[in-house]
Amino acid sequence: MLNYWLIGLALMLVIEGIVPFLFPAMWREMFSKLVLLSDGQLRFVGISAMLSGLLLLYLVK
Repeated sequence: MLNYWLIGLALMLVIEGIVPFLFPAMWREMFSKLVLLSDGQLRFVGISAMLSGLLLLYLVK
């Protein structure tokens, strides 16, 4: 079971690192825009990402 968690964490880190590695200026601009969002907007982005991930997991399984 721990193996699956570690594989998932590793894949998340790889995917999260692709954009700043390939497009650092775009990533910096996107991050500076995220800082300006309100707490509610950030929460919406977070819940959208989580639900998208859960949907993807459901479709893959």
